[in-house]
Amino acid sequence: MGREAAEGRARASETAPVEDPADSVDRHIARWTGKVPFDVPTEAVITRIQLLAKHVSHAKERALAETGLQAFEFDTMHRLASRGAPWRAPSAELAAELLLSPAGMTGRLDTLEKSGLVRRLRAAADRRRVDVELTEEGHRRWTEAMRRRGIAEAGMIEPLDDADRAALAALLKRMLLAVETR
Repeated sequence: MGREAAEGRARASETAPVEDPADSVDRHIARWTGKVPFDVPTEAVITRIQLLAKHVSHAKERALAETGLQAFEFDTMHRLASRGAPWRAPSAELAAELLLSPAGMTGRLDTLEKSGLVRRLRAAADRRRVDVELTEEGHRRWTEAMRRRGIAEAGMIEPLDDADRAALAALLKRMLLAVETR
């Protein structure tokens, strides 16, 4: 009878619903419940979004470190790469997009040029204008950083199936649109 009971318990545990393990937000909510007033579902959603954003940021920082790039270098190269080959833009346009002063842009370009990641070219039509172009090495390093960032991001959403990803994307979009249109 002992063996039959054990087998019965084993079968029951196989069909019993598995409770989700607690995450850091569950522990956060438990720690603060009754100490301060807050809406638990709102706190759960917002705190998870904040923590996930930190994890995304750290994963992107690691990906950049693995390619030897700093965030400011990647950001500048990313703006150039978004334009397509030959990955070129006027330096004043880049400065405006990156919210940099002309002096700040010059310093950034000096660093990138010394590293062989960009080159500055006088515009043919207007010699006063300076265009910035990714070099082949700059494009290669940017591409590698993008590949590594993609791997990190894919790893974060890996627990979700396609339907979950689509549902989450739709929900987050609805939240973002509500904030952006206020």
